Amino acid sequence: MRMRKKKWAEPWIKEHNDYIYVLPVDKKGNWHKLLNCQELHLEIGMGKGDYIIGMSNLYPDCGWVGMEKDISAAATAARKVIDNEYDINNNRMIYDDAINLENWFDENEVDVIHLNFSDPWPKKHYHKRRLTSDIFLNIYKKILKVQGQIIMKTDNQDLFDYSKEYLLNNNFNIIEENRDYRSNKHEEDVITEYENKFISLGMPIYRLVAIKNDKIV
Repeated sequence: MRMRKKKWAEPWIKEHNDYIYVLPVDKKGNWHKLLNCQELHLEIGMGKGDYIIGMSNLYPDCGWVGMEKDISAAATAARKVIDNEYDINNNRMIYDDAINLENWFDENEVDVIHLNFSDPWPKKHYHKRRLTSDIFLNIYKKILKVQGQIIMKTDNQDLFDYSKEYLLNNNFNIIEENRDYRSNKHEEDVITEYENKFISLGMPIYRLVAIKNDKIV
């Protein structure tokens, strides 16, 4: 769900562009050095940032980048980090659309892409906007390392089944699949406030892990 536009968001982002980036100047190909990491994670559609903030704290040796195209959500996420003086050594945020990923990341630069509760775009004529449509999967294949992973969670069964099909058709292998992921504890994986809402309603959380094949076809 799109947030109501916050008037402070745009000027705040401009004032803090050393943490949340608007332009990809000098970033492409340099993320591992910038975040001093061997393993680089990218969350696309980070929303208010709870997942990337929690995971970057849980896994300080990894690098974490969150991308969000909604300016109010992006500013809210970044402001949580800055206002609370969280450690930023291993994380940064980007305000941009995922269609522009190749401007930000070099080929084979990203180890893991996280897609958490992405917009399902339920109407069929909007399916091309889904973050697991052909257009986005072709971009992911370029920026992911060989054997790089896509980890997806959703509450939407239709989006889950659609994503499985499109991943398989785009030269990914599904190596994990769980249709009730939170029925067991997973302390290694942060539960956000948004995800908790679905869990409290008794809704299953669907999760899959897909791996990029050695040969791109």
